[in-house]
Amino acid sequence: MERILSGIKPTGQLTLGNYIGALRHFKDFQDKGEVFIFIADLHALTLPIDPEVLRNNTRDIAAFYLASGLDPKKTTIFLQSSVSAHAELNAIAQNYLYMGELSRMTQFKDKSAKMNDKEIGLGLFAYPVLMAADIVLYDADTIPVGEDQLQHIELCRDLVHRMNHKYGTKDHDLLVMPKGSVSKVGKRIMSLSDPTKKMSKSDPKGDIFLKDDMKTIRKKIMSAVTDMEANVYYDPENKPGVSNLLTIYAALNDISIEEAAEHFKGCTRYGDFKKEVADTVERELAPFKARYEEIIASGEYIEVLKDGAKRASEVANKTLKRVQNAVGLLTLE
Repeated sequence: MERILSGIKPTGQLTLGNYIGALRHFKDFQDKGEVFIFIADLHALTLPIDPEVLRNNTRDIAAFYLASGLDPKKTTIFLQSSVSAHAELNAIAQNYLYMGELSRMTQFKDKSAKMNDKEIGLGLFAYPVLMAADIVLYDADTIPVGEDQLQHIELCRDLVHRMNHKYGTKDHDLLVMPKGSVSKVGKRIMSLSDPTKKMSKSDPKGDIFLKDDMKTIRKKIMSAVTDMEANVYYDPENKPGVSNLLTIYAALNDISIEEAAEHFKGCTRYGDFKKEVADTVERELAPFKARYEEIIASGEYIEVLKDGAKRASEVANKTLKRVQNAVGLLTLE
């Protein structure tokens, strides 16, 4: 049976982009294989974050997971920090990935470029090592990720190849080789205020946050940047704003970009176009947000995370012990 693993980092309020690119699809994997979905709270510490903000964001993601249709009976939902094997395998894996490889990671270069050198922590530099440990712990075959994480998946594959070559046998690999999976439609939702930039949790005007009320969400969509042509068709280079709205419409209606563009063919009033996009977003998010509120009020996510950590630990500890034995660490059990 295929094993599928993914996670979200609780570093800011989740957006419509996170919903379309990740949350909305997680439930679809439940009948395709054995699914592990976690909250990457250790990764959140790689950049400065207020402790209370981190706790609240973590709680929200747990509730969002459940609101999106994840069934704890089918999917193991857990906190990264609740499974100690993540940190333990990270300590081993960091010896099999190299400084040069890590320094070439685009996300590290982008984030560190905005920081004072004295403020760049080791965790930010070594982020992909922990991510690789997250993946291989569960012998995961498929890793649903955003397009910007594919480079980290390739680095993880380098780690797996390296350790299998050194410690595997002719008949048995030490680690399972994972592959990244990116959704075809909606893999990159852009800011509504600047459609040349990705929707990324940091633009209150251009980002649709999942905790926004529906009135605010509609207002943001109706105020989305378009162009002066007043003609709806898909052209990301010359019409990024219109193309972004078409992408949102297509993703939430489970149709192709071409079908969305055909639907709006001949539409010359951007107001009508935006209203239909807003209606689609509201139809999708209203029940999701209502379910989220119920989960937060009931606190049901707490038991889900506790049970998930137990189940995740059983699987992760088997891999950890296998690696410990392979590299020569003395185990006393």
